[in-house]
Amino acid sequence: MSREHILGDFHNILSGKDVWKIGGFPLQDGSFWNYREPNAVVIVRNGILYVRAPLSRKHDHVQFLDNAKHMYYSVDAVQVPEAGEVSFELQIRSRTTGTAAHDLYDGFVSLNLLDFTTGAALDFFVGNDTYASVYGILPFPGVEVPESDKTRFFCIFKEETDFQPREFNTYRITYHRGNDEVIFAVNGVEVRRERQVPIKLNQFTVALGIMTEKDLTPEGSVSVHGQTVIAEWTPIKVTYQD
Repeated sequence: MSREHILGDFHNILSGKDVWKIGGFPLQDGSFWNYREPNAVVIVRNGILYVRAPLSRKHDHVQFLDNAKHMYYSVDAVQVPEAGEVSFELQIRSRTTGTAAHDLYDGFVSLNLLDFTTGAALDFFVGNDTYASVYGILPFPGVEVPESDKTRFFCIFKEETDFQPREFNTYRITYHRGNDEVIFAVNGVEVRRERQVPIKLNQFTVALGIMTEKDLTPEGSVSVHGQTVIAEWTPIKVTYQD
């Protein structure tokens, strides 16, 4: 049986309640690291969320806290059918200034599906002229990742250029729990399929982000140098197949 709903309601994006909230992680000292750029401009028009953010936030010691600059989490996690599939589809447009030429990871727009019960992350990263599908199990702060006799933590990026740069493109991620399979599609065309996902994923917090992905150095963060990222997201169609 198939059913679907739309995850949108961006008109409440600033309310801190209802559908979306600012993302982040708790810190060991009891404080909370918010993924919020202080000078971000947020516009909701014709149902589309637009965010323009000059990048300034960084963290010198924790990679996860350095990567995401401005990010919204869905308040409620989307539950995965026990033996079926769930898919997430939306349109994204990414435009950046001040980023290094042909370097996706210097500033991009993201769709992130985060399972905080397992550490799983299924993502699309979209830049000016390149996008990447991302598949990983990560040691998120405060998340207990199940033990495994295989590689416990990993993150595999696959970069592509076959899309309309700086325009809206349609992105879909499908996870089939019964088949242990993830499928990534762009503009209706399958671009990647991951089989034998090593653990069962349970639920997804949907995240919409402006990010970088620059490894920390011994001197700290190198992710901010005056870039600006303009992100646009349409509402997300969530489809369940039991």
